[in-house]
Amino acid sequence: MTTTGEEHEAARGGPWWWARWRSAVLDGALAAASAVECAVEGVPFARDAGIAPAVGVVFGLLAGSVLVVRRRWPIAVVLVAIAITPAEMGFLMGVVGLYTLAASELPRRIIGSLAGMSLVGTLIVTFVRVRQDMARGDLTLGDWFVPFASITTAIGMTAPPVLLGLYVGARRRLMESLRERADSLERELQLLAERAEERAEWARGEERTRIAREMHDVVAHRVSLMVVHAAALQAIARKDPEKAVKNAALVGDMGRQALTELREMLGVLRSGDGVRGGSSSAVPAVPAAVEVAAAVAVSRAVVDEGAVEGPCLSDVEELVGQSAAAGMVVDLSVEGEARSYAAEIEQTAFRVVQEALTNVHKHAAGAKTYVRLAHRVSEIAMQVENEPPPEAGSASSARLPSGGNGLVGMKERVAALGGVFVSGPTDAGGFRVSAVIPAA
Repeated sequence: MTTTGEEHEAARGGPWWWARWRSAVLDGALAAASAVECAVEGVPFARDAGIAPAVGVVFGLLAGSVLVVRRRWPIAVVLVAIAITPAEMGFLMGVVGLYTLAASELPRRIIGSLAGMSLVGTLIVTFVRVRQDMARGDLTLGDWFVPFASITTAIGMTAPPVLLGLYVGARRRLMESLRERADSLERELQLLAERAEERAEWARGEERTRIAREMHDVVAHRVSLMVVHAAALQAIARKDPEKAVKNAALVGDMGRQALTELREMLGVLRSGDGVRGGSSSAVPAVPAAVEVAAAVAVSRAVVDEGAVEGPCLSDVEELVGQSAAAGMVVDLSVEGEARSYAAEIEQTAFRVVQEALTNVHKHAAGAKTYVRLAHRVSEIAMQVENEPPPEAGSASSARLPSGGNGLVGMKERVAALGGVFVSGPTDAGGFRVSAVIPAA
């Protein structure tokens, strides 16, 4: 695992301007070595200048100790090194100062200017010193040696630390850029993971809502008719045994139909659970994005399976007949030329009519009901309207429970296909449910 930028900043635990104690110890050691070097070199400088040796030693100690601030003020260190070059002091400070200057974030023109000044200063001092040595007879080489020694010394004292500092600085900036890019990618991955979790939660919620809606549509209508027939069977069992037998047969048929639809739905759900369960047993931890894809795939599979085996508009006539057999006075009218639509459109239209008829059984038993279907050019419209119930207590005669989710489920189904759903009481005291669904 790589160290992120936040962790890198948190690792700064050194004193003052140092990022780490290791850097502080290194700079302190370099400053001590430079101070000792300058102090030793201060003795001949004091002798040549005609001052006390102690003054030269103190001067060398003070000048060499400036190297301790090389990370905070590299320009000052280089300027001090250039200033004491005529005294033949600070060779270590000059090399380390140029390296630190080149590795810093300062503009290249400043680095170039100070490196040039150091080069010229070293060149002049070396030229003068070698010429004096040759004049005293310490060196017996030819005149060509003076410029050669001056140029090579100046380049050797300036070029290597500057080039090494430029390389280290560029590498450091590259590493910081890579670290920032890694931090950015890590934040993006965290954001994607959070969004994937949100999508997965949303997909699970949508799936639960869709399954609840399907279960409600499948069970509510069949069971409601069964309860109505059972109430009628209880009322006529002794008066008309033949009709009671007929109603009992209808209750059995509706129960078998409800069980068949429930088995089909549960079979689809089990197949989806089997796919997801098998993958979870093979892989202990599934990433959130894969979980989202699996949830969407299962949802599509369930929808597609339901579209193939679900009800369609051609079953509306049978649906109306079942309600009529249960004692409802219902009239079906169809306008326009009947044609086939997409499976989800036909299923939604059927469910709207089914739920509306179920609500009539629950809340307006015995009321005359009108079911209208209109096949238009670019849409299909349906309306279920019932008159007021003939008796005030008829709505609760069968004691049918109501969860209050029927109208909500119808509205969600129609809105999911881009349609319009309207429901509410009529002026005559009845109730009307209308829906328009685009054909495309």
